[in-house]
Amino acid sequence: MNHDKMTNISAKRGFLWPSFEIYSGVSGFTDYGPLGASLKNNIMQKWRKQYVSGEGFYEIEGPTVMPKEVLKASGHVDNFTDPMTKCEECGEVFRADHIIEEVIGEDVESLENEELDQIVIDNAIKCPECGGKLSNIWNYNLMFKTMIGAKGDKVGYMRPETAQGIFILFKRLERFFRGKLPFGVVQLGKAYRNEISPRQGVIRLREFTQAEAEIFLNPKDKSTPKFSQIADEVLRLNSQDVQINNSEPLEITAREALDKGIVANEMLVYQLYLARKFLNEIGIPNDVLRFRQHLPGEMAHYALDCWDVEVKTDKYGWVEIIGIADRGDYDLTSHSKYSNDDLNVFIEYDEPKTVKKTVVKPNLSKFGPIFKGDSPKVKQAIEESDVDEIKQAIANDGKYVVSLDKDYELTSDLLLFEDVEEEISGEKIVPHVIEPSFGIDRIVYSVLLHSFKETDAKDYFKFAPSVAPVQVGIYPLVNKEGPREIAIEITDKLRESGFKVEYDVSGTIGKRYARADEIGIPLAITVDFDSLEDNKITVRNRDSEAQERIAIDEIKDYLEEYYK
Repeated sequence: MNHDKMTNISAKRGFLWPSFEIYSGVSGFTDYGPLGASLKNNIMQKWRKQYVSGEGFYEIEGPTVMPKEVLKASGHVDNFTDPMTKCEECGEVFRADHIIEEVIGEDVESLENEELDQIVIDNAIKCPECGGKLSNIWNYNLMFKTMIGAKGDKVGYMRPETAQGIFILFKRLERFFRGKLPFGVVQLGKAYRNEISPRQGVIRLREFTQAEAEIFLNPKDKSTPKFSQIADEVLRLNSQDVQINNSEPLEITAREALDKGIVANEMLVYQLYLARKFLNEIGIPNDVLRFRQHLPGEMAHYALDCWDVEVKTDKYGWVEIIGIADRGDYDLTSHSKYSNDDLNVFIEYDEPKTVKKTVVKPNLSKFGPIFKGDSPKVKQAIEESDVDEIKQAIANDGKYVVSLDKDYELTSDLLLFEDVEEEISGEKIVPHVIEPSFGIDRIVYSVLLHSFKETDAKDYFKFAPSVAPVQVGIYPLVNKEGPREIAIEITDKLRESGFKVEYDVSGTIGKRYARADEIGIPLAITVDFDSLEDNKITVRNRDSEAQERIAIDEIKDYLEEYYK
């Protein structure tokens, strides 16, 4: 791998360009040129093929601007922060954990700000720009804030992830899937994080593309029927124990990882496998991939288990490109609490069950005279409340308070508790969520890096056929009447058939082959004067440079077989 040479060719040939270049640029943004946009779209379509077509998930699309209430409930308003420090001399700001890691060579992401301050002091860490003194570290919220509406009285944020748009649609999605768990919903699109000091190109962007799947399932059953198909697949796992003991990664089967409790459940192991399968198919080999489990100190507060898929790079070391987490019921429970809407699923039992339960009723002889016309709504409120909570409040405070348009105090003499038997056919549960979250821009970078090949003869991108930004080049041997018309006709017909085709008549055929190889076109078709006589063309393979003659009327079938 060669980051510097790859990025130079990417910029020269139209894959990745700096944004706002004629205005001196802004860090944390990037433009995808013609070939970069095509590569990125192909990767996204490949992702859709795996998760929408292959797994039977459905895709939704929601707004990229969200009201504050949504992100308050999700925890982003209060907790979506990075540690920040500022140079007291030049005024430059930095992400504190990053500049510390550059100096001491250790991961400090999970440490508290006070601990980071002490490391700065102990290691005499100074401003990377001017050598000045750094300020105490504080938390900086990464969301882009905006105002919704002309009056400016409603606060909004650019969404920091696509996942929340799925969670807040849960009631409608649950009905769409007819209440049957498990089901999966995906969203691909832009997300925004106002990074403190992004200095890593497409690895750390302020505007980026995510592809996320939210898999809703019964917390008592996180199995998947597809696990048996991948149980013997060998996974390379950097578990918590491996990292803590600084030992070699585990090379174990999916079944062993589950049986030994290294990965929490079948669905999570299956998602690890799917992530690796996807990356392999777009050209990232296993020997530059690893699965790393989050350490206890870095595990998100909502996560029951979380693994990163990381790729090896020569410039940035190991880089996270996918996160796969068991988020439990955190998101649905939190949105249910903040919205006062039930976000649950009714699970029907195989056979009805008889259960004993305590119910609370109003003592009507006293209830009506006290609450008068408000009695019906107070009665409904207590019947919908948790009986144990009512009992606990009366035991602790001597009263239970119902908050509606105003507060209503209920003492024990106003309530009757009764033990009853009831036949129930099922129960309401809050589903758990397993989430594979793909950073598409980082994956594009990884594909570019690991598809880039250097040989004595040429430097070129060896893209997997499924993601190559251009599928075939069409070249008349010379730009003259005869071969040129046939080449144009072939180009038009292949484009009508849905192939991405480049037509090029500039320079010698050798230079055109070299340009095609450099940008990763897998196949080149050359039309020569013999084509006028035998109705055949020459197909050249990018990697082997082998050539073969095939009939013009067989080109479409040949390409369809190659790209199948």
